[in-house]
Amino acid sequence: MRTRFPSLTDTDDLVQESYARLIRAREKGPVKNAKSYLFTTALNAALDLIRRRKVVSFEHVAENERSSVVENRPDASEAASRTEELEILREALHALPKRCRQVFTLRKLDGLTHREIAEQLGVSEKTVEEQINRAMRRCAAFLRSRGLP
Repeated sequence: MRTRFPSLTDTDDLVQESYARLIRAREKGPVKNAKSYLFTTALNAALDLIRRRKVVSFEHVAENERSSVVENRPDASEAASRTEELEILREALHALPKRCRQVFTLRKLDGLTHREIAEQLGVSEKTVEEQINRAMRRCAAFLRSRGLP
C-alpha cells in the first residue's frame, strides 16, 4: 500500500478502518474469499482516507453526482469473496486467547489508545503492547495457514 499510496503516513488508521469494515461486513454473512476481500477492503479504506483529506467544493460534488452513470457496488462474486474473507478473519479473532482478543478489539475496532486500554483493564501499557503484538502474530499465522498472505 505504501508504494501505491505514499501520502498515507498513518498505517494504523488504515489497519483499524479495514478491520472495522471487515467486522461490519461479517454481520451480513460469511466471507467466501478472504484474501480478495481483505485486499479490496484495505484498498477502499486507503482511498477513503485519501479522499477525506481533500477539500472538495459542493459544486464539484453535485457535478459528479449528475455525471455518474456507473454504480460502484460490488458484483456478486466480489460480495461472496468479501463474505468468505470476513469469515476467516472472524475465525482468526475467535482463535485468540480471551485477554488477547479483548485488547486487540479495544485497540483496532474501538480505537482506544494503549493507555486507555491499560486503564480500562487494569494492566500495564507494556502488557497491552505485548497482547496486541501477540494478536497480530497469531492472526497473521492463522491467515497464512488458510493460504492468505
